[in-house]
Amino acid sequence: MKEYTLSDAVLVNRYIQGDEAALATLIERHKQRIYSFIFSKVFDRDISEDIFQDTFIKVIKTLKRGKYNEEGKFLPWVMRIAHNLVIDHFRKGNRMPKFEDNGEFSIFSVISDSDLNAEKQLIKEQVEEELRNLIQELPTDQREVLIMRMYKDMSFKEISDKTGVSINTALGRMRYALINLRKVIDKNNIVLTN
Repeated sequence: MKEYTLSDAVLVNRYIQGDEAALATLIERHKQRIYSFIFSKVFDRDISEDIFQDTFIKVIKTLKRGKYNEEGKFLPWVMRIAHNLVIDHFRKGNRMPKFEDNGEFSIFSVISDSDLNAEKQLIKEQVEEELRNLIQELPTDQREVLIMRMYKDMSFKEISDKTGVSINTALGRMRYALINLRKVIDKNNIVLTN
């Protein structure tokens, strides 16, 4: 009971000193938030479970090696690990994650670039603005699918129903939208890294 009143930092230190129960308390305290975050990106319970487990395996390894130095910022640190594992999952499968409609459209979420570390990337307003303008230049059918998928988080089935085209056509339009964006980015020498 009293372990629940201890701060994350105290529990982390206790775990590092050999108190296994301290880690169990940390996991119990934050599991809902971390799992929900992972599930909101992958929409698959089994994959979410795997990524959740991998997240805490990484947490344990880092703590055991004495490499943890995020004093008082345990949850943001774990969320960053989970976020990176989600990105790794999509890179491996070469599939597109779903993104929340939070009004922020980030091209880094769409363009898979193995040299790009999304966690450390600070996106400049100017680049974002240029990219939003480039999206407007896409052919209407491609732009429409890209916006429905990325901004509105619609499934390809929903996009297919709304636009009156087959799911394969919707998928094709999304693919061409991304290809065209990449071409325009290359042509305009837009640099996506700092």
